[in-house]
Amino acid sequence: KKHPSIPRSQLLLPHLVRPQTRFSINMIYSVLLGLAVSCLLFLYVRFPYFTQDFIFVLRTVNIGRLVNRFGRASPCYTILDRFADIARSHPQKPFLVFEGEVFSYRDADRISNRIANALRERALVHAGQTVALFHGNAPQYVCTWLALAKLGCTVALLNTNLRSRSLLHCCDCCCATALITDAGEHELQYLAPAVAEVLPSLHMCGMSVLLLFGSCKTDGIVNLSAAVRGASEEAPPLSLRSDISIRSPALYIYTSGTTGLPKAAVISHHRLWLMSFLQRMTGVSSRDILYIYLPLYHSAGFLAGLTGAIERGNTVVLRRKFSASRFWDDCREHEVTVIQYIGEVMRYLCNTPKSERDRDHRVRLALGNGITAATWEEFLRRFGNVHICECYGATEGNIGFLNYSGKIGSIGRVTAIHKMLIPFAFIKFDPETEEPVRDSAGLCVEVAPGETGLLVAKINKIAPFSGYVKNPAQTEKKKLRNVFKKGDLYFNTGDLILADRRGFLYFQDRIGDTFRWKGENVSTTEVSEVLLMLDSIEAANVYGVRVSGHEGRIGMAALKLTDGTEFDGSATYKHVKKLLPAYARPHFIRIQDELDVTGTFKQVKGQLVQEGFDPNVIQSKLFFLDESKQTFVPLTQELYSSITNGHTRL
Repeated sequence: KKHPSIPRSQLLLPHLVRPQTRFSINMIYSVLLGLAVSCLLFLYVRFPYFTQDFIFVLRTVNIGRLVNRFGRASPCYTILDRFADIARSHPQKPFLVFEGEVFSYRDADRISNRIANALRERALVHAGQTVALFHGNAPQYVCTWLALAKLGCTVALLNTNLRSRSLLHCCDCCCATALITDAGEHELQYLAPAVAEVLPSLHMCGMSVLLLFGSCKTDGIVNLSAAVRGASEEAPPLSLRSDISIRSPALYIYTSGTTGLPKAAVISHHRLWLMSFLQRMTGVSSRDILYIYLPLYHSAGFLAGLTGAIERGNTVVLRRKFSASRFWDDCREHEVTVIQYIGEVMRYLCNTPKSERDRDHRVRLALGNGITAATWEEFLRRFGNVHICECYGATEGNIGFLNYSGKIGSIGRVTAIHKMLIPFAFIKFDPETEEPVRDSAGLCVEVAPGETGLLVAKINKIAPFSGYVKNPAQTEKKKLRNVFKKGDLYFNTGDLILADRRGFLYFQDRIGDTFRWKGENVSTTEVSEVLLMLDSIEAANVYGVRVSGHEGRIGMAALKLTDGTEFDGSATYKHVKKLLPAYARPHFIRIQDELDVTGTFKQVKGQLVQEGFDPNVIQSKLFFLDESKQTFVPLTQELYSSITNGHTRL
């Protein structure tokens, strides 16, 4: 039969190939396919996280490329420029949702312009100056920061728990020329009196104290609320920021340490970008809605949260503070898709009464740090398939990790590209001397896989360490020299990390005089100094102890009383309540005849930490901070059982 439309050669082709040849070709294809499947299976078995590692590396390289491009621009491209771009391209997009109000990107842009122009017209703030921001979570906080950035200022984010000497110290160490506070109805009870208490000292230092919204009757505070309302909405000239480079300081964020007072960590525009890219690294898009309840004076709330949202161009649901009872209702009401957390918050959520609506939400991703494996598993069982992305890093640190694989309990993974860009290692550490172990050549010794070691990261151009403002001693203390060869320089994180044989990293503990409670770092030196202000206390050794069912360590103090005095629980309670934030107050007091010290007069904490607050172990007098009675009460066996069983709240 003829096929006029098909060439004769094609009709004959199948008959021209011998059956043996067709069999050989099929065999080759089968062998090649089998080899390909075998290779993929081998890669999966040998490197089960290859795909995730590869995607992480691509994102890391892309972020490095972007930061380099932003830094080469003249003037450099900052997160403020990113905000301005979104305000122009998507002016009506919701930026901040707060207590029933919605502020678009255009709204925030115009309000911040009014603030900037009001400050500029009265010559209260100039480009290049540092301004301290003492304000609770609110849209006004965000707009004030934007305004100061538009004026070319560096902004010091003050912890709203600061009082008296600590507040003055934080203003002084960053050389702030002005302090902006809030006297709104929600903040009036604790911010305005705190400022008023130190107002004469602030004025003596040449600082202006400004109020931009609301009213305040305190003499000496300049109220600019009317000026802000009537100011122009035109953007300040770009020339005010012409001298800013990628290495210029953008923020000062305070972190507790061993000096007894907070330290101001320098956040350059380079570091601000790197931390703002966290959301991009975890797959957050402009369509996501982020829930921020963490304080904006912290790097988690401000950098990973707020500026990360600006980088992505998404919407932020902002809350004044965390509320376990309102958390999921807020998420449902505003269709939140991404939440932030600290470990203690996740435990609080897991401890709330169970509800049929526990899984009735749209949250798909949780970003944060400090969650335990047990809480992690309980959270997933109860609240559904939420991808928990545990992070590791310090405000002033030059290294961070990201658990992109979702491995429960891990803070991240070791990847070759990460170690190539930022060389880091886990070295042996002697807890007695609180120094790294060194070999006969005076160099540090790496731990074997599966062993806990002190994390150190090399300081280089890619991973610089900017240190602390006006604190060269503490800046130098974080540097570790002659680590693996003479002359090298590493950042000492002060954290003990375990790296298993598959490359997963697990946080173990902190060294030095800092412990973590309620998501806050507590300086034992600062607490000791406050206690020693009491005439009845001769010596104080402060440390953190573990309590079952709680993350972190709660404060405890071993005290030596002045001869001839008795412990006054009521007076001590009033003293620590006045001078210390709630998370830093020692909840347990141990009275001793003498406090043990080393040959170099360092206080010995190891045995004290191990003994904890168990009256069965400790023969000394023990006391417990009882908020309901507003005093320290004797710690009885019954009270001890109530605390360890979770019946008494901490």
